[in-house]
Amino acid sequence: MELPERNLGFLLHDVARLMRKRFEQNARDLGLTRSQCQVLAHLARNEGIQQSGLADLLEIEPITLTRLLDRLEEADLVERRAHATDRRIRQLYLTEKAHPLLADIFTIGAATRGEALEGVAEEDRDRLFALLSSMKANLLARAAPAAAERSTSNG
Repeated sequence: MELPERNLGFLLHDVARLMRKRFEQNARDLGLTRSQCQVLAHLARNEGIQQSGLADLLEIEPITLTRLLDRLEEADLVERRAHATDRRIRQLYLTEKAHPLLADIFTIGAATRGEALEGVAEEDRDRLFALLSSMKANLLARAAPAAAERSTSNG
């Protein structure tokens, strides 16, 4: 039987969980949750996106995103605007108040990654990124045909 500490899936999950937890500790003074920071960071790269598209990017349920956006809108960090040609569609934008927070969010993210990689040599970091990128590509390559197969068998 494989030991949990030697199981790649368990280890990756634990590292990701601990990084999320450490980010929240580092970001406590911002007055935002990690999830709210994540919404702001993704929105900074995708301003004008529809709520459904942002939920897909974040891989969360639309209702979960709606609640996060409600809080961010109340804090005057996000605004929902009507689409130019379809009033049913709401597009998302950062407010001026959100922009200074983004620098803090990205700085805290970099500091958290730095803590996680402390003592890891640069060449080992490069190799780690290369290995994880290969694993991601392998999984994406296998997921695409499976998703296509499901859609054709359901249609």
